[in-house]
Amino acid sequence: MALKVNEYFGGDVKSIEFEGASGRATVGVMAPGTYEFSTSTVEVMTVVDGVLSVRLPGATSAREVRAGESFEVGAKETFHLVVSVPTAYHCLYRS
Repeated sequence: MALKVNEYFGGDVKSIEFEGASGRATVGVMAPGTYEFSTSTVEVMTVVDGVLSVRLPGATSAREVRAGESFEVGAKETFHLVVSVPTAYHCLYRS
């Protein structure tokens, strides 16, 4: 199993990519900040520790996501995150 380390936003977001039992996934940590991500596949993100606010495509407002909660973003979409405390996540990529 090969692990791939990813770093975004000047090192404020770091993740490790791997092939898990459910498919391609990443686990990572985000420092407090505001981030915009684009997807190539469907992504299901679960907050492991911490809290973030997500504004999904087509939404006019953000919603808070806490540890143990998830959200899904469609393929070829852009979503926005506001992270107020260091937050760990798991992201599953679906085709």
